[in-house]
Amino acid sequence: MNLLGIIEEIEKADPEFQDRISPRRAAIKNITSFGSKVAVAALPFALGSLMKKAYGQTATPSVNDVLNYALKLEYLEAAFYNAGVASNITFSATEKSYLVTIQGHENEHVVFLKSVLGSAAVAQNTQGINGTYDFTAGGTFNDVLTNADTFFAVAQAFEDTGVRAYKGQAGFLVGNQTVLTAALDIHSVEARHASAIRQIRRTRGASGTKPWIVGANDTGIAAVNNNYVGEDNVLQGGVTITSLNGVGGKISGAAATGAFDEPLTSAQVVALVAPFGVK
Repeated sequence: MNLLGIIEEIEKADPEFQDRISPRRAAIKNITSFGSKVAVAALPFALGSLMKKAYGQTATPSVNDVLNYALKLEYLEAAFYNAGVASNITFSATEKSYLVTIQGHENEHVVFLKSVLGSAAVAQNTQGINGTYDFTAGGTFNDVLTNADTFFAVAQAFEDTGVRAYKGQAGFLVGNQTVLTAALDIHSVEARHASAIRQIRRTRGASGTKPWIVGANDTGIAAVNNNYVGEDNVLQGGVTITSLNGVGGKISGAAATGAFDEPLTSAQVVALVAPFGVK
């Protein structure tokens, strides 16, 4: 697929397209210089991001908007793990070790994002009630800080949503490679958190849980269905993955959905975390 050629054709039909995507064109040229395999893998995301920015947005958020959005999520996650580690929940030694590591990462993310934003950083006391969150989400998870299984279930929803949230915002940062690289670094850490929490839940008895998202909602918890909207998508880059042949026959829906994380928009994520106090 020649992405630059596709852009040329779009420009013939829409002379204003160049203005709509600048400086993203240069960023895509950089992507295509990384090597054929990387470039091909990036094309569906890159092209979809271009179309969304060019035609699907009434306003493009600033870099500070995106970073403050990320900071609000990191405030929530850091506070959640701080509360979990400080709670009287009975965790195994291995579980506690994982949680302390994740806690450290989330607090580091908060410090990093605040340092980048400087005086533009949203204050934590604007979230929840003076910075205190409702981790029960209005009573949906009443025993979240007393029951390990509930705690890990909520942790999984947070981490899975965080991964999709960062992916959904990456396209807005392509004009600032330094910030984009930092955001994608955090995205990769969040993905490892999600995998670790999922593995813990599997070890605790959630046998259907894999270290990656499979299908629309594989948590077994109906209350977080909306966190997984779109994860049953099997169409990638215009190709229906389940129509392709794999080892032993057609690629299954589970394999197709497990291979990709779908991005979430900021509006979707804000609606999902609002019950916990994120504003």
